[in-house]
Amino acid sequence: MLKELLLQFIVSLVPVFAFQLWFNKEPSWKGIPAFMGIFCGLSMILCMLTATTVFGYEADFRLIPYLIGALYGGVPTLILLTLLYIGIRIPMLDSMWEIFSFSLFVVVFVPTILMAIRRFQRISADRKKIKGLLIMSGMMLFYSITIIGFISIIEEKWSPIMLVALLISTSAALFATWLSIFMIENVKEKQQLYDEVKHLSVKYRNEVEKLQQFIDETSFGVIIVDGDGAITHFNENAKTLLCLRPNYMGARELLGTSFPHVFQSGEGETYVNLLNQALSGEKSSQVPLVSGEKMLLLTTITLRMPLDEQKTGAALIAQDVTELRHLQDEVGRMERLSLVGQMAASITHEIRNPMAVIRGFVQLIQERSPKNQEEYFRIVIEELDRANMIISDFLSLAQNRALIMEPSSLHDIINELVPLLNADANLRGQLLEVSLCEHMPLLMMNNREIKQLFLNLARNGMEAMGNKGSLHISTRYLGDKVELRIEDQGTGIPPEQMKHLFEPFFSTKTQGTGLGLPLCLSIAERHNGCIDVESREGEGTTFIVTFFLSRVLAS
Repeated sequence: MLKELLLQFIVSLVPVFAFQLWFNKEPSWKGIPAFMGIFCGLSMILCMLTATTVFGYEADFRLIPYLIGALYGGVPTLILLTLLYIGIRIPMLDSMWEIFSFSLFVVVFVPTILMAIRRFQRISADRKKIKGLLIMSGMMLFYSITIIGFISIIEEKWSPIMLVALLISTSAALFATWLSIFMIENVKEKQQLYDEVKHLSVKYRNEVEKLQQFIDETSFGVIIVDGDGAITHFNENAKTLLCLRPNYMGARELLGTSFPHVFQSGEGETYVNLLNQALSGEKSSQVPLVSGEKMLLLTTITLRMPLDEQKTGAALIAQDVTELRHLQDEVGRMERLSLVGQMAASITHEIRNPMAVIRGFVQLIQERSPKNQEEYFRIVIEELDRANMIISDFLSLAQNRALIMEPSSLHDIINELVPLLNADANLRGQLLEVSLCEHMPLLMMNNREIKQLFLNLARNGMEAMGNKGSLHISTRYLGDKVELRIEDQGTGIPPEQMKHLFEPFFSTKTQGTGLGLPLCLSIAERHNGCIDVESREGEGTTFIVTFFLSRVLAS
């Protein structure tokens, strides 16, 4: 008897063992209803075919795979198993109490399980182990009481042996049911835990990769160490900015190495001290460090766990602020020059008044002086006029007044000044060539300043050629910009002088003020343009004034 019951017990657990194999191979719920229907149906058939007797009463565990299949396979599996059970059971009915038991199963048990399926699938794993046992216990208890009552009515008697048989079979069925649910839920919990660990692992790996990408792409030098001082992250800028030993310039050598060993002696001790302070829990600090011509801003951070604030490591961040320091110095110098320029502009403006008085009295003295001294007075007056011209150019350069812009044609300005330039060219024995493009859009310009720009550049080209050569003036419309090109055939400009062309008071002429080209550049920039210079010694120089249409229209 015990062997047959043990066989029944093992057969009833076949769906559970098959479920474990399936879930380990295919960890998803897709296909489980059909799978449970097949194996639970097979287990039901085997239980019914291997049914045994307990003290003369038939006992089998067919309800265990039926219940497990219905609870985990859902309504489709319940319908399949019910039809299978009905098809097999009806031919086997040979007594009144078996017919009654079968009818009770179809009318009471099947609807009860149908109502319990959805509730069972919604509850947690721990509650399922209890809920499934309660469902089976209630069914078995109701089934036993009903069968005993029915037999008592039909046979008019019942025996303790029958009660013992029902108790043994019911207890075994309850244990098998609980064990089945327990094993299935454990498999699902382990798989869910595995999925969560896998998800966290992938998420952690992605976060590590993003952190490393950020560290690699940032312009700072970064070294991160763990709580034991071993280097866990670094980037190429750290190897460039920080004083690492030559034998620690590769990833294999750096990763996992204790940070005090990777820095050189001397300057490297600063980095070691800062990291030690961060590992000891001191607040983040920023320390400037001057190394030769470089200036670094060193920042250390203590890394902590978000929950318990436990120290897990430290980070050293090095920022190269050399260029920033140079820019700050340059801004300070420009502010001082601006102040000096404002003072000089005020002073030169005031100088013009006494110079005008001096010039007037010189002319008055000239009229009353002998004729043989006229040359002296002429020189004095010319120098006064030259000084006044320098003051005018300087004031034009220093002033930052608002310009009145209006749509104008660059060709109209050039055509207006060409006769004047032709007269100058004829006096010098030079030729003037003008080639203007067919279409020229209107530009937002201040006509007076553009005339001054054009005349300065054209006359500079004439002066560079001496008493021969040809000055070529041309324009080009390039869609998003307009170019004015003034090309001479002079001696050209040496390369060492090219970089100083637009510096105030720099001039290659003996009588030049050095303010003409800076003034031209200032006018071009105020018109949202620029000036480029192309020059070859012995061949000539080309000044290219570019006006950007998008910027001009936007202004």
